[in-house]
Amino acid sequence: MHLRLFRRAPLSSLTHARHLSEKLVGRAGEAEGTSLAASLAERCRSFDAGESLAYFRWLVEALPPPQQPLLDAARAYTEDPSVANAAVLTRRAEPPRQNLLRRLNAAPGGTALIVALRVQLQAVLPDHPELTPLDDDLRHLLVSWFNRGFLDLRRIDWNSPAAILEKLIEYEAVHAIRGWGDLRGRLSGSRRCYGFFHPALPGEPLIFVEVALTDEISDAIAPLIDPPAGSISPSAPTTAIFYSISNCQRGLRGISFGNLLIKQITAQLKAEHPSLKTFATLSPVPGFRRWLDARTSSAPAPQGDELRRLCAQYLCGDDSTKRQTADPVARFHLSNGARLERINLAADTSEKGLAQSHGVMVNYRYLPERIDANVQRFLTDGHVATAPPIARLLGRSAGLHEGRA
Repeated sequence: MHLRLFRRAPLSSLTHARHLSEKLVGRAGEAEGTSLAASLAERCRSFDAGESLAYFRWLVEALPPPQQPLLDAARAYTEDPSVANAAVLTRRAEPPRQNLLRRLNAAPGGTALIVALRVQLQAVLPDHPELTPLDDDLRHLLVSWFNRGFLDLRRIDWNSPAAILEKLIEYEAVHAIRGWGDLRGRLSGSRRCYGFFHPALPGEPLIFVEVALTDEISDAIAPLIDPPAGSISPSAPTTAIFYSISNCQRGLRGISFGNLLIKQITAQLKAEHPSLKTFATLSPVPGFRRWLDARTSSAPAPQGDELRRLCAQYLCGDDSTKRQTADPVARFHLSNGARLERINLAADTSEKGLAQSHGVMVNYRYLPERIDANVQRFLTDGHVATAPPIARLLGRSAGLHEGRA
């Protein structure tokens, strides 16, 4: 008589992932933990959209901070707000899923997986706000893993690996790169490109900045991205124009690299070109036309100084409201201490430029002696530092506190 052997049905990817997660979040030894992390990573990579959503829900619901220990720690800190009790409270407030994610990071390619999981999470977050605690956990961990100490600044030029050059074409978010010839022009002559890289994502730029070295603050984008034939690069440039900043990793949204990158590039350029005195941008105004059309829907589009005035109003708002500008590019530069320098008409006549802002672009200028004060006022009450011509457009006095440079 033959014994009939029965095998247990294989677990679904989702059920297996939960099982591996429960083991991994426990007290696994280092060797076992690495093996479990690798197995869990494999399962996560195999998820379809529905399984990812279900796994995210499980992480939020099954692995919150233990309630009673957290209440006890909070009570102890309330009764005795000592350093020791504060440390205990901090540990108790951390959900076990953060520990799980740290251990998952030990898997081969773990960091890239976690960045990819955050991309998937943010895609469903608008319809599932209950998953916000998980996004907070991921952002908390990624901020620490992608801090400045781990970032490598590299100049990207025509001799950089082809895979990286392809990424520039793919990720350019401001002014599209039209093939290899266009890219070569952006990397040669008086043009520069720099990016931040991280050892956990080899060959993947996190963010890159395109710079033009010129003799004046530029008022149009076409000469920067498509220089006229026969144009000569300045031998002793006086001005660096940051004309494109592109974040490359959607999973790192909300983790700011741009400020660090601009500061480091500025220092490097000054060391290479002592003649540089002015650092400014030529920036898009992506929400301006939408804002303007909502206010002038029944009238022809304004022109000339009126268009400038309205753009200044859009970017600066009303000081009495103490609200920061809604424009994302403006918020980035103003929160990093730049001054709104100039509003340029017909600066970007491409289809995208006309659709975003009726062709308007603006210059933000970084004045080293004013950066800290500008940051403080902008973050405190939404005040936008402006050059005198912008202040006059708005009927304001620029004031000596904002400088006359």
